[in-house]
Amino acid sequence: MTKSRLNPKVDEFLSKANKWRAEYEKLRNIALDCELTEEFKWMHPCYTFEKKNIVLIHGFKEYCALLFHKGALLQDAHGILIQQTENVQAARQIRFTNVQEIVEMETILKAYIYEAIEVEKAGLKVKFKNTTEFIIPEELQNKFEEIPALKSAFEALTPGRQRAYIHYFSKPKQSKTRESRVEKYMQQILNGKGLND
Repeated sequence: MTKSRLNPKVDEFLSKANKWRAEYEKLRNIALDCELTEEFKWMHPCYTFEKKNIVLIHGFKEYCALLFHKGALLQDAHGILIQQTENVQAARQIRFTNVQEIVEMETILKAYIYEAIEVEKAGLKVKFKNTTEFIIPEELQNKFEEIPALKSAFEALTPGRQRAYIHYFSKPKQSKTRESRVEKYMQQILNGKGLND
């Protein structure tokens, strides 16, 4: 296997990074040491094995992270993988607040990356929850009873689109807000469109 080539889009991303630059560069070197292909996806450095996504480097206000696309399938021998939110089913992150943490964990990080590569080689897939396992908010359920065509249109959407709506409608704490979200998107559902279409 040949050593990965540097992707100019990642070079550009790093040159513009004000925060986390040293951390990004160290994570990049670790990923490249594992002979992954460097790509630029979703506006971030992404590392692939035979065109399959393995890890993504990204940063937030409080931390930067190495995101494993199928992290839910890793053994997590060191208990360091973090599920960003309860709705994230496949991806897991390892978070850092300084470059020293990354340096100290380099051997562990490489072991996790190699394990992620093995997951891809084995063709393993994350078993996603069925949309039926998600709780439909009461406000949406009421509209289904009021307008049966809305229920039929919703059920005709792809599972991913259904999940997106369920999450979006369920988020607000107040019923009034949930209701107004359902009202706002009813026509879009009836038109067979997803939340962001």
